[in-house]
Amino acid sequence: MKCVDPGENFASWRDAARCLLEENVPPREVLWEKAGGLFSAARVEPPSSPRLKVPAAFVGLAESVSCHREPSRWALLYQILWRVVRGGERHLLSIASDPDMAKARTLEKNVHREIHKMHAFVRFKLIDTDAANGRERYAAWFEPEHFIVEAGAPFFKKRFANMDWSIFTPKGCVHWNGTLLTLTPGIPSNPVENPDALEAAWRVYYRSIFNPARLKVKMMQTEMPKRYWKNLPEADLIEELIGNSKHRVTNMLAEEPRPVKPRPKNAYLDKLRELTAEESL
Repeated sequence: MKCVDPGENFASWRDAARCLLEENVPPREVLWEKAGGLFSAARVEPPSSPRLKVPAAFVGLAESVSCHREPSRWALLYQILWRVVRGGERHLLSIASDPDMAKARTLEKNVHREIHKMHAFVRFKLIDTDAANGRERYAAWFEPEHFIVEAGAPFFKKRFANMDWSIFTPKGCVHWNGTLLTLTPGIPSNPVENPDALEAAWRVYYRSIFNPARLKVKMMQTEMPKRYWKNLPEADLIEELIGNSKHRVTNMLAEEPRPVKPRPKNAYLDKLRELTAEESL
């Protein structure tokens, strides 16, 4: 049995997996364990030989699965890699019914969903303003299930490029200063608990977009699981809005219909209506 440390991410696991493949070590003879574990796993040096050719789809799958918190993910990835490279199963990734692929796709789906939740539920707070250049500094706290901070960071870099920000999580932190994106280890607790005006703005926005006539509680909790609520400034409005929804819908139905607004005068829209009318004959 060969005990190998996969490292912290896809890149470190990839280097270890390449060494094992070069040595023709089958998956059943590999124990993936962090250094300092029960079996004293060893880190391996990247091989000097050319990189192995694998389907591009495997790289994308492995990058996603490596972000999952499942301890067996490294062994699963090596099992798939061995079958593709040494077993000649070049089309393995297209076989959805294969047990290894089914598990890997489930882990991949979980990771993608968590990245989506990070994009949706991170709430920045204004921390301070640089006196020299007037640039504002924001921070946010998020508690992901998986190691998705690095994968989710480019979205925030693109969307909030004009401000400095940090996202703190127990599974890694990311920081942007307008030029450089930096990753640091995770921290155990929320360093930005104090509310500010930004939280009030989120509450006003959430109350304004809440539509009681379209309320589906189970669907809402599927898209916004309760484990995220404690870090959302608008979350404490949810029970109140749900409780008042029936009353609001009743009032909406009881209102007199509003008069239809006159059609705006617009030559372009008039031309479109004319073309539509001609095509429908």
